[in-house]
Amino acid sequence: MNGDYLVRATAAGETVRAFAVRSTEMAATAREKHMTLPVVTAALGRLLSAGAMMGSMMKGEKDKLTLQMKGDGPIGMLTVTADSHGNVKGFPANPAVDIPRKYAGKLDVGAAVGKGVLTVIMDLGLREPYNGQVEIQTGEIGDDLAYYFTVSEQTPSAVGLGVMVDTDSSVKHSGGFIIQIMPDASEETIAAIESKVSGAPSVTSMMEDGMTPEDILEYYLGDLDLSINETEAVRFHCDCSKERVAGALATLSRSDLEEIINDGEEIEVKCYFCNSAYTFDIDELNKIMEGRDNEA
Repeated sequence: MNGDYLVRATAAGETVRAFAVRSTEMAATAREKHMTLPVVTAALGRLLSAGAMMGSMMKGEKDKLTLQMKGDGPIGMLTVTADSHGNVKGFPANPAVDIPRKYAGKLDVGAAVGKGVLTVIMDLGLREPYNGQVEIQTGEIGDDLAYYFTVSEQTPSAVGLGVMVDTDSSVKHSGGFIIQIMPDASEETIAAIESKVSGAPSVTSMMEDGMTPEDILEYYLGDLDLSINETEAVRFHCDCSKERVAGALATLSRSDLEEIINDGEEIEVKCYFCNSAYTFDIDELNKIMEGRDNEA
């Protein structure tokens, strides 16, 4: 399959479930939209990969997932949302972070994110969304999500995420995997996976060697009766529109709207997720005000 996509799989008699994704175009799109510097490109790309895979774990047509990493590092906060159809979007609070590398060739994502809280919100169409929080362990994102799955969902998991940024700051590779141990997995199965994970090369080095998401799962689970169940395209996609932004403006207080209108100038509103800009002139703002008053 060409382009970005993810695969869902099971192994060891369905006592293991696994996901792997190629998200190179997704990370590249995010970089272009937010003009991120390399360490932010790597951090946001990793979280987008995780969002794509975790979104595919949801079953409902309208289910939504939000991942937020709020750390004390210079990025501030990373936010990613995903649905169950492979649509993912995200943004960094600060796209222009430039810090020393961890070592030659290794961006220091952990230092850029810092310590803080990882929040996972799943809107599954119930009265209240599910909300899980854990402390950020390393800021490297993969480790933090593995900790979240183990602590909050009681599902021991291995999570590998990687983004290779080229010398010209473009995205060369981006992808990841999640391997989850179900409650009825045998000790032998768990030991086999732990052995593979402990000695594995990085996701990006696998991709640099030409490995596909299927190949990555084959590497980890090929000896455990791996079964690829489904393949799905994924993409960076923002569903913002002028109508939706107008709806957001209508939620402002009457006094705030009046203040904007009395300034006598058109306003520009940008979408956080994709940086698309929407302009509203005074006539449009008055219509928003009228609509708000009629609804009230």
